[in-house]
Amino acid sequence: MMKVDAHQHFWKYHPAKHRWITDSMAALKRDYLPTELKQEIDNAGFDGSVAVQAEQSEEETYFLLDLARQYSFIKGVIGWVDLRSKAIIDRLAYFSHNNMLKGFRHIIQDEQDDEFLLQSDFLNGIGQLRQFDFCYDIIIYPKHLRAAKKFVSLFPSQRFVLDHAAKPLIRDHIISPWDRELKMLARHENVYCKLSGLVTEAPWQQWRAQDFTPYLDMALEAFGVDRLMVGSDWPVCRLSAEYGQVMEIVQCFIMKLSPNEQQKILGDNAMRWYNLQE
Repeated sequence: MMKVDAHQHFWKYHPAKHRWITDSMAALKRDYLPTELKQEIDNAGFDGSVAVQAEQSEEETYFLLDLARQYSFIKGVIGWVDLRSKAIIDRLAYFSHNNMLKGFRHIIQDEQDDEFLLQSDFLNGIGQLRQFDFCYDIIIYPKHLRAAKKFVSLFPSQRFVLDHAAKPLIRDHIISPWDRELKMLARHENVYCKLSGLVTEAPWQQWRAQDFTPYLDMALEAFGVDRLMVGSDWPVCRLSAEYGQVMEIVQCFIMKLSPNEQQKILGDNAMRWYNLQE
């Protein structure tokens, strides 16, 4: 039984490529590569990880796949491809030959259009993923949840993963309407959810473990033990907490569950939904 960190990033820092890393995020303005993460994973008792894109280019996808080829603890990659491209089928067919590539992500939260998910050219790209057995990660804010619900309803056979539980407003202790809309999204059984990225939605380095409990409770209620995954969001998490602290938050929260249920969240669900290999 493997413990899998279902969400982490790598990069060779470049100011132009990583413009989202602002001056307030100075700790991220350097390279973050597998050798460093491997030490964190080992110390926390995890066995592998899923590397997720942090920059929107095919070059990023190649970069992550090359790292996965070199480091066996990287069990899969969520890359980027232009899902709006008229050549999307050809691009997906090309990428389908690499079995380490498990799916794709587009950073919806940075788009000006709050209903970007529902744009026709984007929907066309999403509609091609299933024939190549690719998953799709949804990265959004709470304000996008209504559009996301409609979005996933259009593709009942497509595998989706909601990153960071849609980034609830933990810093402001706001839970509604995020809670209601999360439940509505979770009614679609083809959507899984990552318990990740929460420490950076809380006051950086000033949070308490109990700050996350209402949000973790709601995610558990909405998705159940069979559709949750743990993720570190390393190295972004370092703005607010170190790797071991992040993983401990979820591991402590799920101690009330049976060992079998805990294992699902800590690895089995990610292994199954992303088709990872030991």
